[in-house]
Amino acid sequence: MIPPLIVRRASELGLGLIAITDHNMTENAGAVMRAAEGSGLTVLPGMELQTQEEVHLLCLFETLDQARAWQAVVDDHLPALQNNDEFFGAQFIVDETGDLVRQDEQLRLTSAAIPLDEAVDRVHDFGGLPIAAHVDRQANGLLTILGFVPPGLPLAALEISARVPPDEATRRYPQVAGWPLICSGDAHRLSEMRASTLLTLASPSLRELALALSGADDRRVKLLP
Repeated sequence: MIPPLIVRRASELGLGLIAITDHNMTENAGAVMRAAEGSGLTVLPGMELQTQEEVHLLCLFETLDQARAWQAVVDDHLPALQNNDEFFGAQFIVDETGDLVRQDEQLRLTSAAIPLDEAVDRVHDFGGLPIAAHVDRQANGLLTILGFVPPGLPLAALEISARVPPDEATRRYPQVAGWPLICSGDAHRLSEMRASTLLTLASPSLRELALALSGADDRRVKLLP
């Protein structure tokens, strides 16, 4: 999953917009953004935050500065623990070619001490879009952990996993009815990348994505079978 291969695979799949959302970390997003320059692919920087409740929350941003500012908040709320490479695997920071820059020693595969409602509000404060990740999944899914979508929680959308056929999502999970839905590959390997969500946008950007998720100004979002 090095940047040039991510860009090449996205091109093969006909993708025009992707997001890089490593677990509790944004540092590799810039490398993929640089690798995508001139390719026609737009890359949004982001993070998959693990909240205090162990819910996974996608935090998408328009700029690296926004993502880095959010990273500083998350780092302040992670436990002061070192990653165990043998148990969790090494955490590599790479450049746009995929060459190693350094290893991240902070333990990332854990929860930040940020409650879900606070995280959603603060992502908005930083100009980002908060999306509940793979809500149907047993591990770290919003519906499994809380059993419902908290009323009034200002999420931009809910993400369903690729294992749920789009036309069955609301039947299997009535709690998602009425919410904008996306489906992502949640790809940890190149083979897991997929074209799963069709967006009607004026341009590939976070602002346009927000309009599509809200169904505004003829922007649309559609799940692909």
